[in-house]
Amino acid sequence: MSRNIAIVEDEEALRENYAEAFRRQGYAVSTYADRGTAMSRFRERLPDLAIVDIGLGPEAEGGFDLCRELRSLSPALPIMFLTARDSDLDTISGLRLGADDYLTKDISLSHLLARVAALFRRVEALRSPPDSHSVLERGRLSLDADRITCAWGGEAVPLTVTEFWIVHALVRFPGHVKSRDQLMEEANVVVDDSTITSHIKRIRRKFQALDPGFDCIDTVYAMGYRWTCG
Repeated sequence: MSRNIAIVEDEEALRENYAEAFRRQGYAVSTYADRGTAMSRFRERLPDLAIVDIGLGPEAEGGFDLCRELRSLSPALPIMFLTARDSDLDTISGLRLGADDYLTKDISLSHLLARVAALFRRVEALRSPPDSHSVLERGRLSLDADRITCAWGGEAVPLTVTEFWIVHALVRFPGHVKSRDQLMEEANVVVDDSTITSHIKRIRRKFQALDPGFDCIDTVYAMGYRWTCG
């Protein structure tokens, strides 16, 4: 069965151009022009990937609102922003809301297709991680790669796909420092240093929401991050 990609974009010509490019690659594609129509459908059935613009018609922040709503439905659904807005503030805002990737519309179609394929490979890799058992446990932490779920002290931690992979990369070798470049490589994503930093901050907040004393991810100045528990 082909993967279903949902594109939420208010400009019809762009929307259909992206859709046709993905269909030529064998994906099933659903398209939506506004947040309300998209969410009505998503509540019935989630796609395998949502590609979302930020400005949707009269809603200047409609894509951000949609991302927030999608995350409430599924912490693991891959979400990608594809937008003309290229400020650092918008990028950080999108990632803080739980997006797995943030791209601008000046990206080539071939690059866009490659980033989507890479995101799907990460999903598959998490289901069968190399050289690892399905369930990885470190003290109070439990990571289930088959189900892409994380638990801390028996309570679920709602990590996104990207966040899960970053935690998995750190936890596999406790005490070892992972540079931002290494985390990008293991997560199969190409972003800048500030993006990895934003992901780490978001991961910490999610654990601290369950355990205010959580301090298992150390920042090692000028080097990267390491997992220090278990």
